[in-house]
Amino acid sequence: MPAKPAPIKKSAKKAAAKEEKPAEPVPETVPAEVPPVPETVPTEAAAVEAPAEEAAAEPALAAEAPAPEAAPAEAAPVEEPPKPPTPPPPAVPASAPQNLSLDDINDTSVTLKWRSPENIGSGLDGYIVEYCKEGSAEWVAANTELTTSNRFVISGLTTGDLLNIRVVAMNAGGRSEPVALPQPVPVREIMDRPKIRMPRALRSRHVKHVGEQINLVIPFCGKPKPVISWTKDGQPLDTKKINIRNSDKDSILFIRKAERDDSGSYEMTVKIDSFEDKATLIIQIVALPGPPASVKLVDSWGFNAALEWTSPKDNGNTEITGYTIQKADKKTGDWFTVFEHFHRLNATVTDLVMGNVYTFRVFAENKVGKSETAAVTKAAAHIQKTGIVYKPPEYKEHDFSEAPKFTALLNDRAATVGYNTKLLCAVRGSPKPKIEWLKNQMLIGDDPKYRQINNQGVCSLEIRKPSSFDGGVYTCRAKNSLGEATVACRLEVKQVTIQEEKVK
Repeated sequence: MPAKPAPIKKSAKKAAAKEEKPAEPVPETVPAEVPPVPETVPTEAAAVEAPAEEAAAEPALAAEAPAPEAAPAEAAPVEEPPKPPTPPPPAVPASAPQNLSLDDINDTSVTLKWRSPENIGSGLDGYIVEYCKEGSAEWVAANTELTTSNRFVISGLTTGDLLNIRVVAMNAGGRSEPVALPQPVPVREIMDRPKIRMPRALRSRHVKHVGEQINLVIPFCGKPKPVISWTKDGQPLDTKKINIRNSDKDSILFIRKAERDDSGSYEMTVKIDSFEDKATLIIQIVALPGPPASVKLVDSWGFNAALEWTSPKDNGNTEITGYTIQKADKKTGDWFTVFEHFHRLNATVTDLVMGNVYTFRVFAENKVGKSETAAVTKAAAHIQKTGIVYKPPEYKEHDFSEAPKFTALLNDRAATVGYNTKLLCAVRGSPKPKIEWLKNQMLIGDDPKYRQINNQGVCSLEIRKPSSFDGGVYTCRAKNSLGEATVACRLEVKQVTIQEEKVK
């Protein structure tokens, strides 16, 4: 008997566990079943009174022992609560701006420039520019609102301050890492020596035509703003004709309508205190040249005439590049160009027509063009007749005589009784050959059954409604004083059969 209480207590615990398991799927009934449990579990009498039942129940409990392993399968149908929505990814700040540098500086402002961040993270809303005085830890924002430009001017500064400057990129993720200037910036006017940056195209002579507009921009640098002055050939400019407009970075020389008098050497001076820089600009206004000063006929012989002339007094403010020489016959008065772009001051005109009288004129040329007027010779060149008698050459008449020769031969033919047929050939010869037709070596003559035609060397013989007796060998014979030629063919005349007539 003492060994029985241990299994009783064990079975009581299993029974308690068995009674409690059905309550898990229905959590609402658990509070109602909890109070009776302490009354039944601690009573030893109830446990002692049913030993036989527990003993009988032990095999069943042993069979039900794997029930705890199957419990998870019973809990599977329990509905899981809905998952909360996936929160958005956290905002990521941008990387630091790049290549922060000074763009300009004076005694009250500092101009900065930089490049956009390499990685903008969650976007880029703008930039904040901050500065603090050297020795102070307090950073002051230079802009009250975000700036989207990559260039910013910090103004209203005090001359002499030494500032540390940095730039921060802003977006939904907050501030980026700052990028700062490596050295503190002193707020003061930086003295740059004046320097004229003459464009390459203006370093040599600048050439314009009369009446054209001149608009030349000459850049320079220097701080503080330099004083600019211009002179022409060492004298002050005439402001009524020449306009000068100056800015902080360049000077503009403007002439609305250029004239020859505007040519000269222009000097530009840029000066700051005792420092200065000068540059010279040579302007040349060119025009059409005048005519040669004089032209004369030196000599004329045979079919030639020799001319000489002198250079024009007005070269159009540029070098003479050549001359144009023209001639005119007094009978017609029309001018014809003999030479163009001729470089010498003398020329010989050739291939003149005998018996005519010629006048000559010369134009001067430069890079602008040809002179508007020309110098004309006072004397005229008379091309005298030399008494030469023209003898036309004698030509032998070509002999076209030729013996007859057939160029197209007769071909054998087959004809049908009652249907006209025609024989054709072609012949040439000079004098024109006589054509004769033969049948079986017998001359046909003027037989009305045959029709003979000879047109431009094409010979034809038409046989009207031939019969079976008209078959044979036909010959065409051509002959003239130089010889004769023949050509022959065979003609076969077929009889139409009854079957062929029925088919027709």
